[in-house]
Amino acid sequence: MQSANPNTHDKRLNAMTSSMWTRREWLGKTGCGMGLLALANMLVEDRSLLSSEANDASKLDPMLAKPAHFPAKAKHVIWIFVNGGPSQVDTWDYKPGLEKWNGKSIKEFDKSFDNTTGFFKDAVGGLMPSPFKFQPQGECGKMVSEIFPNLGKHVDKMAFIHSGYTESNNHSPALFAMNTGFARMGFPCVGSWVTYGLGSESRNLPGFVVMSDPKGRGLPKGHAANWSSGFLPGVFQGTHLKPSGPAIDNLQMPAGMTAQGQRQQLDLLKQMNQTFLERQVAEGELTARIESFELAYRMQVAAPEALDITLESAETLAMYGVDKPECDHFARQCLTARRLVERGVRFVQIYSGGMENQRSWDGHSDIKGNHSQFAGETDQPVAALLQDLAQRGLLEETLVIWCGEFGRLPVAQISDKPGRDHNPHCFTAWLAGGGVKGGTSYGESDEVGYKAAVDKVHINDLHATILHLLGMDHLKLTFRYNGRDFRLTDVGGKVIQPILA
Repeated sequence: MQSANPNTHDKRLNAMTSSMWTRREWLGKTGCGMGLLALANMLVEDRSLLSSEANDASKLDPMLAKPAHFPAKAKHVIWIFVNGGPSQVDTWDYKPGLEKWNGKSIKEFDKSFDNTTGFFKDAVGGLMPSPFKFQPQGECGKMVSEIFPNLGKHVDKMAFIHSGYTESNNHSPALFAMNTGFARMGFPCVGSWVTYGLGSESRNLPGFVVMSDPKGRGLPKGHAANWSSGFLPGVFQGTHLKPSGPAIDNLQMPAGMTAQGQRQQLDLLKQMNQTFLERQVAEGELTARIESFELAYRMQVAAPEALDITLESAETLAMYGVDKPECDHFARQCLTARRLVERGVRFVQIYSGGMENQRSWDGHSDIKGNHSQFAGETDQPVAALLQDLAQRGLLEETLVIWCGEFGRLPVAQISDKPGRDHNPHCFTAWLAGGGVKGGTSYGESDEVGYKAAVDKVHINDLHATILHLLGMDHLKLTFRYNGRDFRLTDVGGKVIQPILA
């Protein structure tokens, strides 16, 4: 039977073909489908993208304050990083046994010493007593070196750890280990982990700030890797305040730019970035970049005021030692640290000393001159920091840490004026404020201060304790990278309970 309309067949065929996909369209649409299937599988494998606030890239501001795992004792951290490796037996770990063993070979005391502990293996002398006198201080009766006449008055606020140890005897890897938990670069530092886990209470200032030596002695070895965010999003990296000139570049608005014009530029840039972000799941670096632009804009108003210590009273400036030749630089940094945490900055780290040898606490020669100098630069400012925080009611919520990357050997390093070589087997650290039990000492080194002997404390344990005081379980603070859940304490770490209040 013939069709009434001979064109009907052609119309039906055209309708069918018009609804069909071309090969290019088919590949595009099915390719997207395959991508969604892969994404679904990734989300199942990486539950942290679904359940962890810290990893939720849909948040436009990763630095927003986040809840802790449990009630925290501390909200902020100020770490006085004693760069170069301070000698425990010349500062806080009094060893009368060194008088008894004076001049004797360390092998007579410890046969395991094989000249691989220190760095200068051909300059090993005999056991050497401290050139400094020690006196009992505070109600706790802590024996303190004479180089700390001001800090000695605050020992009842401090919890001492005398049995710290690490693995490396070289500055760079030891610095990385103390800062990141790993003796090689590329891992997030403590400040980055803290801000990743908790965010920041300040909306107008960086959550993590670093200050280094301003006297032309250079950065610590490893430079910015010591405050890097590693594989964490870049927004959690430390902001380094330059030791000379403007502390932060580009705080001043460009010439010819108005506040309204700059705001319009940022709004357009933010809109474009967020439009792109909606199509890029878990694009952490883009999220960090969006927030960095906004933070930079807000800092133009907030940072100059926060960094201006001339707004402080004359009494406060004198208490810190501002304008005293020996300690002016460090006094300004400690006072700045107090102003920053007062305004909500989460983590501040201040490096005492620069590169190595006589430019830092690295007293390979003339341990007496070296430690007298650097203690003279820091003693009054750090003591004032503790006093100032306490007077303002901030010490209870601010954890202050005094620690370097390792200790020093109890033997003399032979030179015209004897010094001490590196010692990874024993170091002393102290913590104050922020939930710490003051006037206590934990752990012991051996009779001459060569090795941690009782209740040994690894760097992982120190980090676990810092996180605990901030309300975080070090086992739960993780970040998935290259198929592994990393954490600051790696596969170790235990909280040092006896120093907690």
